[in-house]
Amino acid sequence: MFSTLGYWICVPFAWLVRLFYTLTHSYGLALILFTLVIKLLLLPLQLKSKKSMMRMSRMNGKVQEIQKKYANNPQKANEEIQKFYEEEGVNPMGGCLWSFLPLPILIALYSIIRQPITRFMMLSETVMLDVVQRLTDAGADLSTVLLYRSGEAVVQDGVAQLSVYGQINLIKLITGSDAYQALVSDIDGWINVNYRFLGLDLSAIPWDKVTGFTFTWGAVGLILIPILAGASQFLLSYISMRQQGDGAAANSARSMMYTMPLFSVFIALRMPAALGLYWIAQSGFSVLQESLLGNYFTRKLEEEENAREAARAADRKRRIEEGRILQEQRSQEPKPTLKEKKKAAREAKAAAKAGRQSTNEAGRVGDRPYARGRSYVADRYDEN
Repeated sequence: MFSTLGYWICVPFAWLVRLFYTLTHSYGLALILFTLVIKLLLLPLQLKSKKSMMRMSRMNGKVQEIQKKYANNPQKANEEIQKFYEEEGVNPMGGCLWSFLPLPILIALYSIIRQPITRFMMLSETVMLDVVQRLTDAGADLSTVLLYRSGEAVVQDGVAQLSVYGQINLIKLITGSDAYQALVSDIDGWINVNYRFLGLDLSAIPWDKVTGFTFTWGAVGLILIPILAGASQFLLSYISMRQQGDGAAANSARSMMYTMPLFSVFIALRMPAALGLYWIAQSGFSVLQESLLGNYFTRKLEEEENAREAARAADRKRRIEEGRILQEQRSQEPKPTLKEKKKAAREAKAAAKAGRQSTNEAGRVGDRPYARGRSYVADRYDEN
């Protein structure tokens, strides 16, 4: 089930990468254009996320005041903070949810890069195994394609298993020989993928160049890809941290500023260089986006806050003016004389006395007004 789900998740991404590769005939440019289009598609969601995060950062001062006020009552502090967020119309999680989107895209892209036949070209495993059989019959060396254990090719259910990067190596084996290209020329949808970009093999693993280092551009350039991936991620985290101000969000961004670059370097070292190139492009476009959106929303939020403050000031001014007019009206009304005040007091006292219920009648027996007591009730203990 998960394999089928992963396949359908990869379909739209593979279609985009294949489209750009067909247009540019460059695997590197195809990945960069793919990254740009994905950023543009996600921009509406990230606009909302960015605005929410910046509004949260501007509220840190008020949140800290609430926390300080209820320092001895964390539950009350949380309730007041939540109430404050509701009044301001802010979702504390609204700025975080979309920050996790690049991860599933990265996983899908890794599958597309690692399995170019079944994920990039979208051909079936039957077709792939047919290609392996054709090359086997042609006497091709498949030592880098098939999975070996104890010196023998691993066979499962009668089918030879491919190594982790067997599909990539199979593509490279075919594109490196005109004779092998002729063997697959009749396969509908087959693409002879060229992984070269700026003189670098994007299908290679940079860590292999570290362990077997030679001072050539092919080795140095591949090693630079993980370094640039980490540097661009650090720059992105630094810009995000500066825009967060103080508070929990800033502390989170500060920790990410050091952990994410290291994670980027590790991933880019151990995976095909194409994935590191995507990471560099993704971080580079994100840096540009964060800078532009940060400046835009800073101005926009300041305008909104100034507008709200102006509305509150106008409301205060209106209420003060209404109070002044009411006070003037009261001052102009004729004041009652002392004689009128005493008369009004007597009338109020008489009205209160007339409306008061007598406590004598219930307890009266003949001429004795309190024979049964002031609180006597004849049916007090009546069962009904």
